[in-house]
Amino acid sequence: MLLSLASLWLPIVVSAVATFVAGFVLWVVLPHHKSDWSPLPDEDAAMQAVGGSGLAPGMYLMPHPGQAKNPQEDPEWVAKVEGGTPAYIMVLPKAQMLNMGPTLGKNFLYLLLMGVLVAYVGAVTLPVGTDYLKVFQVTGAVALLGHSMGAFPKAIFWGWSRSAATKDFLDGVVYALVTAGVFGWLWPS
Repeated sequence: MLLSLASLWLPIVVSAVATFVAGFVLWVVLPHHKSDWSPLPDEDAAMQAVGGSGLAPGMYLMPHPGQAKNPQEDPEWVAKVEGGTPAYIMVLPKAQMLNMGPTLGKNFLYLLLMGVLVAYVGAVTLPVGTDYLKVFQVTGAVALLGHSMGAFPKAIFWGWSRSAATKDFLDGVVYALVTAGVFGWLWPS
């Protein structure tokens, strides 16, 4: 007999809480993410330049290709790339840096959604009473896809260092193991 999502509410919630705690340990307690971001050589001048330009929070690209269908063939754009410093710039709201509460709340909602998606795949593939290892395998694979695989596009397209992307991937492996362990433990019998 297959399960309904409602019957899996407990592993959904517990996996979100456990993964949230694991994320706290990985990002706050352990030191390995401290080297993910480098400081700018003249941070004060850069902050003045960005702040003084009136940029609203958002994502920016420089040089921006405008409406060009193939900017690599636009000599003006190519000259800007070759003569300058291409960059992706994320401008954050000051409140996000000063008060992480709302950001952590959104992260917890994401973890709940991840739990719902893991539960959905488990519910349509695994019957009541499935043994721990099989539940662990299926839910762990789904959680791994959700938590880890985004690390590679970040390195490929957004310039993340191999080190940061690898750590992001490995964090996702931890999150997947935690999620799979909770689902295996709390799977209805």
